[in-house]
Amino acid sequence: MVWITQALSSSLGRKVIMSLTGLFLSTFLIVHMAGNLQLFKADGGRAFNEYTYFMTHNPLILTVSYLLYTSILVHALMAFILTRHNRDSRPVQYAYSKPEANSDWSSRNMGILGTVLLLFIIIHMRTFWYEMHFGSVPMAEYDGKQYKDLYAVVKVAFGEWWYVLLYVVCMVALGYHLAHGFQSGFQSLGIRHKKYTPAIELLGRYFFALIIPLAFAAMPVYVFLQVHGVI
Repeated sequence: MVWITQALSSSLGRKVIMSLTGLFLSTFLIVHMAGNLQLFKADGGRAFNEYTYFMTHNPLILTVSYLLYTSILVHALMAFILTRHNRDSRPVQYAYSKPEANSDWSSRNMGILGTVLLLFIIIHMRTFWYEMHFGSVPMAEYDGKQYKDLYAVVKVAFGEWWYVLLYVVCMVALGYHLAHGFQSGFQSLGIRHKKYTPAIELLGRYFFALIIPLAFAAMPVYVFLQVHGVI
Protein backbone atom coordinates (compact mmCIF):
# COMPACT_ATOMS: atom_id res chain seq x y z
CA MET A 1 0.00 0.00 0.00
CA VAL A 2 3.08 2.27 0.17
CA TRP A 3 2.88 3.06 -3.55
CA ILE A 4 -0.66 4.39 -3.10
CA THR A 5 0.49 6.79 -0.37
CA GLN A 6 3.40 7.91 -2.53
CA ALA A 7 1.14 8.45 -5.52
CA LEU A 8 -1.32 10.53 -3.53
CA SER A 9 1.44 12.67 -2.05
CA SER A 10 3.06 13.71 -5.35
CA SER A 11 1.73 15.86 -8.18
CA LEU A 12 2.87 13.32 -10.77
CA GLY A 13 1.13 10.47 -8.94
CA ARG A 14 -2.08 12.47 -8.66
CA LYS A 15 -1.97 13.27 -12.39
CA VAL A 16 -1.53 9.58 -13.19
CA ILE A 17 -4.48 8.63 -10.98
CA MET A 18 -6.62 11.37 -12.50
CA SER A 19 -5.63 10.23 -15.99
CA LEU A 20 -6.43 6.57 -15.32
CA THR A 21 -9.81 7.36 -13.77
CA GLY A 22 -10.59 9.84 -16.56
CA LEU A 23 -9.81 7.33 -19.32
CA PHE A 24 -11.88 4.70 -17.52
CA LEU A 25 -14.80 7.13 -17.34
CA SER A 26 -14.33 7.87 -21.05
CA THR A 27 -14.63 4.15 -21.79
CA PHE A 28 -17.77 3.99 -19.67
CA LEU A 29 -19.31 6.78 -21.74
CA ILE A 30 -19.14 4.56 -24.84
CA VAL A 31 -20.98 1.73 -23.07
CA HIS A 32 -23.52 4.09 -21.51
CA MET A 33 -24.19 5.80 -24.83
CA ALA A 34 -24.63 2.49 -26.67
CA GLY A 35 -27.12 1.28 -24.10
CA ASN A 36 -29.10 4.51 -24.00
CA LEU A 37 -29.47 4.49 -27.77
CA GLN A 38 -32.31 2.04 -27.08
CA LEU A 39 -34.38 5.15 -26.36
CA PHE A 40 -34.58 5.76 -30.11
CA LYS A 41 -36.37 2.45 -30.73
CA ALA A 42 -40.07 2.84 -31.41
CA ASP A 43 -41.12 -0.03 -29.14
CA GLY A 44 -42.72 1.79 -26.21
CA GLY A 45 -39.54 1.56 -24.14
CA ARG A 46 -39.21 -2.23 -24.16
CA ALA A 47 -35.60 -2.35 -25.40
CA PHE A 48 -34.55 0.35 -22.93
CA ASN A 49 -36.25 -1.37 -19.98
CA GLU A 50 -34.69 -4.71 -20.89
CA TYR A 51 -31.31 -3.01 -21.14
CA THR A 52 -31.66 -1.37 -17.71
CA TYR A 53 -32.77 -4.70 -16.21
CA PHE A 54 -29.66 -6.38 -17.59
CA MET A 55 -27.40 -3.60 -16.30
CA THR A 56 -28.84 -3.83 -12.79
CA HIS A 57 -28.91 -7.62 -12.49
CA ASN A 58 -25.61 -8.72 -14.04
CA PRO A 59 -23.09 -9.46 -11.22
CA LEU A 60 -20.08 -8.39 -13.30
CA ILE A 61 -21.66 -5.06 -14.25
CA LEU A 62 -22.75 -4.46 -10.66
CA THR A 63 -19.12 -4.92 -9.57
CA VAL A 64 -17.86 -2.56 -12.27
CA SER A 65 -20.48 0.02 -11.22
CA TYR A 66 -18.80 0.39 -7.82
CA LEU A 67 -15.51 0.99 -9.63
CA LEU A 68 -17.32 3.62 -11.68
CA TYR A 69 -18.66 5.47 -8.62
CA THR A 70 -15.21 5.35 -7.01
CA SER A 71 -13.57 6.64 -10.19
CA ILE A 72 -15.91 9.64 -10.34
CA LEU A 73 -15.12 10.61 -6.76
CA VAL A 74 -11.37 10.00 -7.07
CA HIS A 75 -11.18 11.87 -10.39
CA ALA A 76 -12.96 14.87 -8.90
CA LEU A 77 -10.83 14.77 -5.74
CA MET A 78 -7.53 14.59 -7.65
CA ALA A 79 -8.63 17.48 -9.87
CA PHE A 80 -9.50 19.58 -6.83
CA ILE A 81 -6.18 18.81 -5.08
CA LEU A 82 -4.12 19.52 -8.20
CA THR A 83 -5.96 22.78 -8.86
CA ARG A 84 -5.37 23.94 -5.27
CA HIS A 85 -1.73 22.91 -5.46
CA ASN A 86 -1.16 24.79 -8.72
CA ARG A 87 -2.91 27.87 -7.37
CA ASP A 88 -0.90 27.84 -4.12
CA SER A 89 2.34 27.39 -6.06
CA ARG A 90 1.56 30.49 -8.13
CA PRO A 91 -0.24 32.89 -5.76
CA VAL A 92 0.50 35.99 -7.85
CA GLN A 93 -0.51 36.00 -11.51
CA TYR A 94 1.79 37.61 -14.03
CA ALA A 95 0.54 41.08 -14.90
CA TYR A 96 1.00 40.70 -18.63
CA SER A 97 0.41 36.99 -19.07
CA LYS A 98 -1.77 35.97 -22.00
CA PRO A 99 -2.77 32.34 -21.37
CA GLU A 100 -5.07 32.33 -24.41
CA ALA A 101 -2.00 32.59 -26.62
CA ASN A 102 -0.54 29.35 -25.28
CA SER A 103 -3.58 27.15 -24.58
CA ASP A 104 -7.15 26.63 -25.74
CA TRP A 105 -10.25 27.65 -23.79
CA SER A 106 -11.12 24.15 -22.57
CA SER A 107 -7.67 23.53 -21.08
CA ARG A 108 -7.84 26.83 -19.14
CA ASN A 109 -11.31 26.08 -17.77
CA MET A 110 -11.16 22.39 -16.90
CA GLY A 111 -12.00 23.19 -13.28
CA ILE A 112 -15.21 25.01 -14.21
CA LEU A 113 -16.18 22.33 -16.74
CA GLY A 114 -15.47 19.57 -14.23
CA THR A 115 -17.56 21.28 -11.56
CA VAL A 116 -20.50 21.63 -13.95
CA LEU A 117 -20.24 17.95 -14.88
CA LEU A 118 -20.01 16.84 -11.25
CA LEU A 119 -23.19 18.77 -10.41
CA PHE A 120 -24.84 17.28 -13.48
CA ILE A 121 -23.88 13.74 -12.41
CA ILE A 122 -25.43 14.34 -8.98
CA ILE A 123 -28.68 15.61 -10.53
CA HIS A 124 -28.67 12.86 -13.15
CA MET A 125 -28.17 10.08 -10.60
CA ARG A 126 -30.87 11.53 -8.36
CA THR A 127 -33.30 11.60 -11.26
CA PHE A 128 -32.63 8.11 -12.63
CA TRP A 129 -30.32 5.95 -10.47
CA TYR A 130 -32.03 6.86 -7.19
CA GLU A 131 -35.50 6.39 -8.66
CA MET A 132 -34.48 3.06 -10.16
CA HIS A 133 -33.28 1.69 -6.82
CA PHE A 134 -35.37 3.50 -4.22
CA GLY A 135 -38.24 5.26 -5.98
CA SER A 136 -41.76 4.14 -6.86
CA VAL A 137 -41.16 3.06 -10.43
CA PRO A 138 -44.13 1.55 -12.31
CA MET A 139 -43.83 -1.95 -13.73
CA ALA A 140 -44.00 -3.11 -17.33
CA GLU A 141 -44.57 -6.65 -18.55
CA TYR A 142 -43.00 -8.24 -21.63
CA ASP A 143 -43.62 -11.88 -22.50
CA GLY A 144 -44.90 -12.57 -18.99
CA LYS A 145 -41.83 -11.06 -17.26
CA GLN A 146 -41.96 -8.00 -15.02
CA TYR A 147 -39.57 -5.08 -15.52
CA LYS A 148 -39.20 -1.74 -13.78
CA ASP A 149 -40.48 0.80 -16.30
CA LEU A 150 -37.56 3.22 -16.16
CA TYR A 151 -38.63 4.41 -19.61
CA ALA A 152 -41.64 6.02 -17.90
CA VAL A 153 -39.25 7.86 -15.54
CA VAL A 154 -37.22 9.02 -18.55
CA LYS A 155 -40.33 10.39 -20.25
CA VAL A 156 -41.31 12.36 -17.15
CA ALA A 157 -37.83 13.88 -16.77
CA PHE A 158 -37.25 14.58 -20.46
CA GLY A 159 -40.78 15.91 -20.80
CA GLU A 160 -39.63 19.01 -18.90
CA TRP A 161 -38.06 21.66 -21.13
CA TRP A 162 -35.76 22.97 -18.39
CA TYR A 163 -34.32 19.50 -17.75
CA VAL A 164 -33.70 18.99 -21.46
CA LEU A 165 -31.99 22.39 -21.65
CA LEU A 166 -29.85 21.57 -18.61
CA TYR A 167 -28.92 18.22 -20.15
CA VAL A 168 -27.92 19.75 -23.49
CA VAL A 169 -25.86 22.52 -21.87
CA CYS A 170 -24.04 19.94 -19.73
CA MET A 171 -23.31 17.87 -22.83
CA VAL A 172 -21.65 20.93 -24.33
CA ALA A 173 -19.55 21.15 -21.16
CA LEU A 174 -18.75 17.43 -21.53
CA GLY A 175 -17.57 17.99 -25.09
CA TYR A 176 -15.20 20.78 -24.06
CA HIS A 177 -14.00 18.75 -21.06
CA LEU A 178 -13.17 15.74 -23.22
CA ALA A 179 -11.63 17.86 -25.99
CA HIS A 180 -8.71 18.57 -23.68
CA GLY A 181 -9.00 15.84 -21.06
CA PHE A 182 -8.83 12.77 -23.32
CA GLN A 183 -5.51 13.55 -24.98
CA SER A 184 -4.18 15.09 -21.77
CA GLY A 185 -4.79 11.78 -19.99
CA PHE A 186 -2.50 9.93 -22.39
CA GLN A 187 0.12 12.68 -22.13
CA SER A 188 0.13 12.44 -18.31
CA LEU A 189 0.71 8.70 -18.62
CA GLY A 190 3.73 9.37 -20.82
CA ILE A 191 2.05 7.99 -23.93
CA ARG A 192 3.21 10.49 -26.52
CA HIS A 193 4.63 9.46 -29.87
CA LYS A 194 4.68 11.17 -33.26
CA LYS A 195 2.99 8.10 -34.76
CA TYR A 196 0.18 7.64 -32.19
CA THR A 197 -0.43 11.08 -30.69
CA PRO A 198 -2.17 12.57 -33.77
CA ALA A 199 -4.58 9.60 -33.80
CA ILE A 200 -5.28 10.02 -30.08
CA GLU A 201 -5.95 13.73 -30.56
CA LEU A 202 -8.33 13.06 -33.47
CA LEU A 203 -10.15 10.38 -31.46
CA GLY A 204 -10.52 12.76 -28.53
CA ARG A 205 -11.53 15.78 -30.60
CA TYR A 206 -14.08 14.14 -32.89
CA PHE A 207 -15.36 10.96 -31.25
CA PHE A 208 -15.24 11.77 -27.53
CA ALA A 209 -15.64 15.55 -27.71
CA LEU A 210 -18.18 15.67 -30.56
CA ILE A 211 -20.00 12.44 -31.40
CA ILE A 212 -20.59 11.18 -27.84
CA PRO A 213 -21.92 14.51 -26.46
CA LEU A 214 -24.11 14.96 -29.55
CA ALA A 215 -25.57 11.47 -29.15
CA PHE A 216 -26.32 12.06 -25.47
CA ALA A 217 -27.81 15.51 -26.18
CA ALA A 218 -30.04 14.08 -28.90
CA MET A 219 -31.70 11.64 -26.48
CA PRO A 220 -33.58 14.13 -24.23
CA VAL A 221 -34.48 16.27 -27.25
CA TYR A 222 -35.93 13.22 -29.06
CA VAL A 223 -37.93 12.07 -26.01
CA PHE A 224 -39.16 15.63 -25.36
CA LEU A 225 -40.45 15.90 -28.92
CA GLN A 226 -42.11 12.49 -28.58
CA VAL A 227 -43.77 13.31 -25.27
CA HIS A 228 -45.20 16.55 -26.67
CA GLY A 229 -46.41 14.91 -29.87
CA VAL A 230 -44.09 16.73 -32.25
CA ILE A 231 -42.75 13.47 -33.72
